[in-house]
Amino acid sequence: MKLLRHGPVGAEKAGALDKQGRMRDLSLLVPDWTPEWLSPEKLDAIAAIDLERMPFVPENSRIGTPVAGVRQFVAIGLNYRKHALESGMEIPDEPVVFAKAITSLAGPNDNVVLPEGAETADWEIELGVVIGTTARQVSVDDALKHVAGYCLANDVSERDWQIHRNGQWGKGKSFDGFGPLGPWLVTADELSNPQDVPLELKVNGKTVQKSNTADMIFSVAEIVSYLSQFMTLLPGDVVITGTPEGVGLGMKPPQFLRRGDVMSLSGGPLGTQTQRVV
Repeated sequence: MKLLRHGPVGAEKAGALDKQGRMRDLSLLVPDWTPEWLSPEKLDAIAAIDLERMPFVPENSRIGTPVAGVRQFVAIGLNYRKHALESGMEIPDEPVVFAKAITSLAGPNDNVVLPEGAETADWEIELGVVIGTTARQVSVDDALKHVAGYCLANDVSERDWQIHRNGQWGKGKSFDGFGPLGPWLVTADELSNPQDVPLELKVNGKTVQKSNTADMIFSVAEIVSYLSQFMTLLPGDVVITGTPEGVGLGMKPPQFLRRGDVMSLSGGPLGTQTQRVV
C-alpha cells in the first residue's frame, strides 16, 4: 500500500493510492496515520479495504507528511562512501547518529524557507524508514520486522550551523521545514528490499545526486538494529538513512541554495517531491 495524508497544515486527513495511482480519501475510516495505525494488524485491516469505493482526494490538495504523531526524528550521517569522501570525513566504522527536531517535518512539496542569514543551505536526498512496532535491542535479522514502511526524504541542511556552531549537526538540520517527507509511505510488504531504491535529486533541473540505496555502508536492517541497542524506537518514529554524493558542500566551488531555487527529488516507488526555496 501507499499511504498518504492530504489537507492543510495541521488538518491533514488519511488517504491512500488506489491501483491506478489515484489518491483516495480514507478519513471516514481512519482518523489519521498516527502511530497506532502503523501496527501490522491495523495495516492488514486497511489492506482489505476496497479503495475503489472510497472518495477521491480533491484535486490540487496539499500533501502532508505521510505519518502523524512522530515522536523521534533520527538521522544517519555519512552512510555513502563517496559522500563521506566529498565531505572530507573518514568512512565511519559504525553509524553516525544525530537527531532532527520533529518541528522540521514538512510535506513533500511545501516551500523550504531559508532562515535569516542562511548562506550555506544544502540538499540531501535520503531513504526514510518509519517504525511500525516498538524496537528495543533487536537483532539485524529481526530489525525489518519492526518497519511499517518507507518514504522519500530531503535532509535539508544549513552547513554553517551544522559544522561551525559548536559541532552539533542537529543545529543545522532542525530549522522549520528542513525535513520534507513523502509523498507517501510505501508499506514494507510492498517494498521487500529497501537496499534497491533509486535516488535522484535535481536543483533547477540539473541532476546533482543520482545513486541507489544499494550503495549504503550500513543497511536499513543494520541501522534499525544499531539504534535499538541504545534507544527504544517507537511506532511512528522516522529514521532517515544518509545521503549519496552530490551535495552542494562537496562541489568545487561549493554551491548552496538560494531563494527561488527548486529542488526535485525522485525515489522510484517512493514517489517524487518538489520544493521551492523561499
